[in-house]
Amino acid sequence: MNHIQIDLNRTLGPINRDIFGGFAEHLGRCIYGGIYEPGSPFADEHGFRTDVLDALRRLRMPVIRYPGGNFVSGYRWRDGVGPREERPARTDLAWGALETNHFGTNEFITFCRKLGTEPYIAVNCGDGDMREARDWVEYCNGTKNTALVNLRREHGYEEPHRVKYWGIGNEVDGPWQIGFKTPEEYARALTEFGKAMRWVDPSIKLLASAVSLWDGDFVERAQLILEQAGDQIDYMALHWYVDNHANDFARFMTVSELIEERLAAYEGLIRALRLDNAIKRPIHIAVDEWNVWYRTHPVFGNDLNNLEEIYNLEDALVVAMHLNAFIRHARSVQMANIAQIVNVIAPIFTRPDGLVLQTIFYPFELYSRTCGQIALDVAWRGDTFSAGDYTGVRTLDVSATYDEQRRQIALYVVNRSETDALETTVSLLDARFAGPARLSVINGPDIKAENTFAAPDQVTLREQEIALDGHTWTAVFEPHSVTALVCPVA
Repeated sequence: MNHIQIDLNRTLGPINRDIFGGFAEHLGRCIYGGIYEPGSPFADEHGFRTDVLDALRRLRMPVIRYPGGNFVSGYRWRDGVGPREERPARTDLAWGALETNHFGTNEFITFCRKLGTEPYIAVNCGDGDMREARDWVEYCNGTKNTALVNLRREHGYEEPHRVKYWGIGNEVDGPWQIGFKTPEEYARALTEFGKAMRWVDPSIKLLASAVSLWDGDFVERAQLILEQAGDQIDYMALHWYVDNHANDFARFMTVSELIEERLAAYEGLIRALRLDNAIKRPIHIAVDEWNVWYRTHPVFGNDLNNLEEIYNLEDALVVAMHLNAFIRHARSVQMANIAQIVNVIAPIFTRPDGLVLQTIFYPFELYSRTCGQIALDVAWRGDTFSAGDYTGVRTLDVSATYDEQRRQIALYVVNRSETDALETTVSLLDARFAGPARLSVINGPDIKAENTFAAPDQVTLREQEIALDGHTWTAVFEPHSVTALVCPVA
């Protein structure tokens, strides 16, 4: 028998909704043919695909990162502003593709405003310089009668864009990156970039490109970043992608332990370095690139459509486990951005005549729609399994939140058993269920089930209302499923 125990008095901290963020890079068909497709029967007056906008609105993403990714390390933002017919086409050195620059800063801001999301811009800290970065901040956020502000006005944007989040570089610790930097080089660049950008707009929030190469020198990088730029930055940005190359379902389900290890280790690093360097300002974690990605890989200079990963049910379980981890680490993880949002390793997949919602769309939508404002410290025990490098892993992966205003809990459970439904007692301490409750289940016929244009509903969300009253609920969680219970409590 499995047991989940919820105590409303045991909280982990407030949840920042920015953990439900997204990421859009100039890569493959994410921008062109995904977000932006003038001439499409779905295009609005700005060239944005309205079917994509409608699907993205369901995900309720509060922040979207742009324009990269590896792309930004060779990007000149001035190429992407002004009259489209005057914008220069360039070779994108990151991916070997032709970049028309028809979609740039102002198009991205307009896109974000249509979605009601905050723009997050990463600046070029690869082959770019600090003057270019600070100019971008001034172009977007400036209000004085300067040349750059007037240039934005000439381009049709009288009011400042008020871009709040700015990342300094992308994956600078990776040798694959244009402008790869040693820990010493990046810490120095970060300090000077941050200083110049903040002088333009002191209100902005800055993100440091901390770790993407987890078998590299990430401890030394953290130390130098916080020693030298601890008074400038607000977030340490982490990247990771997970995979099932071994085609071993049980082993894939233990990825939760790797996520826990990385988050806990980095939380400790930040706490220790803030103490050691007397850094008073809070410094948060932003996992601003994360997803499942292993089936498709870019071939430089060739058709980049091979980044269009087709996801299955087991991938959806892993996405839910990520969201559980971000909730459990709510005190430190203040932003997370699934990579990416359309076509390229994404929950939404388009073709000229429509789109399909991939399996990973549904857990993201469910959590984003139902998550409360406070993370609860849930206790759970029961069946375990062992696979890969991990033993004694709990078969259920659990998180819970509380919405004070509505006085309701949201309980999230991933059943990682491929074959067994797990009967579970869910108990409330010092409170009782005061239904009716909404029970939501994401599942499919088997762990390899995919959503395609031919069969778009293999993995979907089922919802029902159930009557709950009292201090306990006996649940049966389906094999290979994601379940959410949203219920008022008294």
